[in-house]
Amino acid sequence: MKRQHAIKPATDSFRSLSIMWQALSRQTSRHTSQPTLSAAVRDWANSGGLIWLHLLKTVIAGLLTLGIAMLLDLPQPRIAMTTVFVLMQPFSGMVLAKSFYRILGTAVGTVAAIVLGALFVQQPELYMLGMIVWVSACIAAAVRYRHFRWYGFVLAGYTAALIGIPNVTAPDGLFLAALTRAAEVAVGIVCSSAVSALIMPQRASLALRHALQIRYANFTAFAAQVLGRGIERGQFERRFADLVDEIVGFEATRTFAAFEDPAMRSRSQHLGRLNGEFMDACARLHALHQLLKRLRANGSVSTLAAIKPYLDELAALLTSQPEAVLDAPQIAARLRLFQANLPRRVRETRRPLEPVLAESLADFDTAAELLYRFVDEWLRYSETYASLSRRKTASPQRDASRYISRTNSFVVAFAFVRSAVVMAIVGWFWIATDWPSGGLAVIGAALVCALTSTAPNATKMAVQMAVGAVFATMTGYLFTCYVYPNIDGFPLLCTMLAPVLAFGAFIATRKHAAGYGIGFSVFFCLLAGPDNVVTYAPDLLINNGIALTASMLLAALVFAVVFPADMPWLIERIMGDLRAQAVSACKDELPGLSQRFQSITHDLTSQLRMLLTRRSRRRRDALRWMLATLEAGRAVIDLRNETARATYANALHPRWGSAIERTCDDLAQLFERPGTRALERALTSVRSATWIAQDLLQTVHADRDRRHDLQRILSCLHFIRTALLDKDAPFNAR
Repeated sequence: MKRQHAIKPATDSFRSLSIMWQALSRQTSRHTSQPTLSAAVRDWANSGGLIWLHLLKTVIAGLLTLGIAMLLDLPQPRIAMTTVFVLMQPFSGMVLAKSFYRILGTAVGTVAAIVLGALFVQQPELYMLGMIVWVSACIAAAVRYRHFRWYGFVLAGYTAALIGIPNVTAPDGLFLAALTRAAEVAVGIVCSSAVSALIMPQRASLALRHALQIRYANFTAFAAQVLGRGIERGQFERRFADLVDEIVGFEATRTFAAFEDPAMRSRSQHLGRLNGEFMDACARLHALHQLLKRLRANGSVSTLAAIKPYLDELAALLTSQPEAVLDAPQIAARLRLFQANLPRRVRETRRPLEPVLAESLADFDTAAELLYRFVDEWLRYSETYASLSRRKTASPQRDASRYISRTNSFVVAFAFVRSAVVMAIVGWFWIATDWPSGGLAVIGAALVCALTSTAPNATKMAVQMAVGAVFATMTGYLFTCYVYPNIDGFPLLCTMLAPVLAFGAFIATRKHAAGYGIGFSVFFCLLAGPDNVVTYAPDLLINNGIALTASMLLAALVFAVVFPADMPWLIERIMGDLRAQAVSACKDELPGLSQRFQSITHDLTSQLRMLLTRRSRRRRDALRWMLATLEAGRAVIDLRNETARATYANALHPRWGSAIERTCDDLAQLFERPGTRALERALTSVRSATWIAQDLLQTVHADRDRRHDLQRILSCLHFIRTALLDKDAPFNAR
């Protein structure tokens, strides 16, 4: 009779913990001016102290789960203890969110195991084929639906493997195994959630608020630096890429913060709108920076001298208070006054330039328009941010923003095929050799495929987990042979297990060594965790450890040689999706287009940065395509919005509508198939639309409102033209 084994997952969400701990620690360190003992203690409590608190709560939850499972006489209490190490996070909202999706995933996986067992009774080959398809499909769905939904799909996949594979040759015990496994997982879920929420709970909502404060302060300083003295191109690109990661990470944090705080749940739409307005402000700052960079490169000294006083004044307004986090309402009030006076002052500055700088007026008008739009977006963001501190949030003045994620279908298919190949190799070897530990090797293969499905470096993660499994096997051997036989009673058992469990949990919180900690914690509990009736079988433990290690090393080999995640064709597919967002900006329906365009563009960029972890030319090209897409896409959306408002232009010029439509079509072709001919066609279309708009401007010059409409349209067209002529643009590099 083969001994039943099971493996529970560990997630890679530990990578986000350091960011949140930093958010909490900075809030204290910002207000610490004198190095007193109490200040040092507070600083430690909000940095290293949080890590030790997390370790303490993890160990307490694990041992409590073990005791309750033994008290209930469950078959494998170690499975319940493993669940804790999968679920425990520093913030209670993270635990509650993961528990919610874990319950759903476990339930679906349990049903799938029973159904597959009923369909393929005593047919191991067909059963293995069905299991491979199910697990691989769940992993592919997990790649498509990320964040905590990823966890639910992953659980649905390998829970079926955990329950079904050990019972493939004994189908009469499948239903009972499903029930006991569900009970063990439920004990782990309840204990981890209770300990996290009741013992010195660390609220993710507080960390989210602190992160918002830090983001507001940092972006204020960054904007002041860009507007004031300028910033080098590479430094701007790196800083903007960090902003992209913050935007994408904010959505994941907002999701699980809603699980623990009713106030955050009620303000979820408000927070979504805040993130959307932050994206708008970032995009406007980028456009303004790009135009200023081109003016400097072209030697437009007069235009820069004319616009510089406004940039310096705005930079001074943003940095006039040392604590920008606390003064958002005051900054917003000053900026609103600056915005109100800006059109009049710009007209006064422009008037003497008309006869002297006739050829450069387009640059000045475009810079002034971009400055006005940036101030407007910054005011929206500041006012929404300031309203978060009020107990009652005012009703939104515009529709709440909805963040939309996008995953390339080839990436999803890639995850399916890669997982299926790894599991098929291990499953074939198990069936062909009748390896006693082969079932556990298949489960290990499913586990490593699931946990590395969204990892930045799947090969590195798999190797780290394999090394962690080796050390877990060695430690488990020592416990099985020398510790368990010499202890008596549950208190002494907890005393011996606590240091080992804390060590694994600590390593799992390290950003660059999380795989070692996950492998050690999970596999120590599974291979050598105590049951109600302890079996002293070190030979079986070693064989099972070898099976797990071999399956993970095989997966690492396949990931590195056959299916590397940064394959050029796969990266090019994601790049194609990224450029397709500019096509959407040119052709899709206008309602809600700006938010869809920006959120999907940022999401795809974040995926590319995760796959292209090493500093390389491809990583720089991906970032520059993102910046070019964001720049051109927003400008086209602005152009289409302004054109839609100026409906009278179609009656004044017969070719106006077709000129704008042709401009959008040629820009879409440029991003869909970048090349010299496409660039020339786009430039020709923009130039033709500009000439027609100038003729219209002369026609409606006496009408103030219509004149301003046409001037805004001309600014959009001129900005698009400068973007197309930029020698640093990626389509020019080709």
